[in-house]
Amino acid sequence: MNIQENKTKSSRILVVDDNAVNVRLLEDILAQSGYSNVFSTTDPTEVAPLHVKWNFDIILLDIRMPKLDGFGVMRQLKEVIPPEDYVPILAITAETDMETRLRALKEGAKDFINKPYSQLEALNRIANLLEVRALYTERQRQNVLLEVKVRERTLQLEAQNLTLEDTRLEIIRRLGRAGEYRDNETGMHVIRMSKGCKEIALAAGLGEEFAENIHRASPMHDVGKIGVPDNVLLKPGKLDADEWDIMKTHAAMGADIIGDAEFDILNMARTIAITHHEKFDGSGYPNGLAGEDIPIEGRIAAISDVFDALTSERPYKEAWPVEQAQQYINDNSGTHFDPTLVRIFNDIFGEILTIRNAYAD
Repeated sequence: MNIQENKTKSSRILVVDDNAVNVRLLEDILAQSGYSNVFSTTDPTEVAPLHVKWNFDIILLDIRMPKLDGFGVMRQLKEVIPPEDYVPILAITAETDMETRLRALKEGAKDFINKPYSQLEALNRIANLLEVRALYTERQRQNVLLEVKVRERTLQLEAQNLTLEDTRLEIIRRLGRAGEYRDNETGMHVIRMSKGCKEIALAAGLGEEFAENIHRASPMHDVGKIGVPDNVLLKPGKLDADEWDIMKTHAAMGADIIGDAEFDILNMARTIAITHHEKFDGSGYPNGLAGEDIPIEGRIAAISDVFDALTSERPYKEAWPVEQAQQYINDNSGTHFDPTLVRIFNDIFGEILTIRNAYAD
């Protein structure tokens, strides 16, 4: 077992269920898998005070409990967990209806396991959430290091920032790659999409610095998909209205994961994450921005992302011919896409195809 696995197995885990038999079952599953720091309670009113004392890395929470249900517990936890912290809650429920899942997500759950559940499923979901928690924690550690360096060595700030920026960028990129793997996307998608963004930015006269920044920032556009439940993200068919509402949360989640930063690239990455699904006519999400109220990096990313998605094969669809995808962009000029940027996209379509051929799946 390596150092990282040792750290994961020593994660502080809280099991919450009013049924003592269910608690013992999860405790046994975790112990057999090597987890050595497991806490439990059958009293949901104890959860928030226990978290204040022990600062758990993950909470396994039953939804249906007397006296205080899981929704109430999550509301109490919001009052004691700092907004900059990430404590994943794995909701345990016998109910599979979308209303319960949507409500749990809104209250703070990050994933679900349904009763009855298999040992393998429970352990995989716990391990995935602990990995995200570890990446969040590392990002926070880097933020603290940055603040200390700024205070202590102003004259060495630029050199220190380069190291810290690269580390933080790498953490977020890894989260983004994890999201891509879960979404059946290839690494080539973000390469093509980001290079397309750069070419559009250059042709739009936005300058070399802006173009390079969008090239480095745009691969993180879908980092929020790491927080979308598997049953929605990996559904082979069309999403229903409730599932689509869940999917749309990835834009805001991506912005939250990237967070506020002093670095131009990370600030741009955050902007792209939350605006690349806005539409020029105001019908997009998450904020219904329209026209030039949508930052230009978001408008550029929308064109490059949609074109590459349409022309890429996925388990649930065939790849479109490039001419058909270009026509789709043109047909939606002024509604989905910025018409000025669409004209530029058409002007450099040859360069876009060169990128596509050079970085084929």
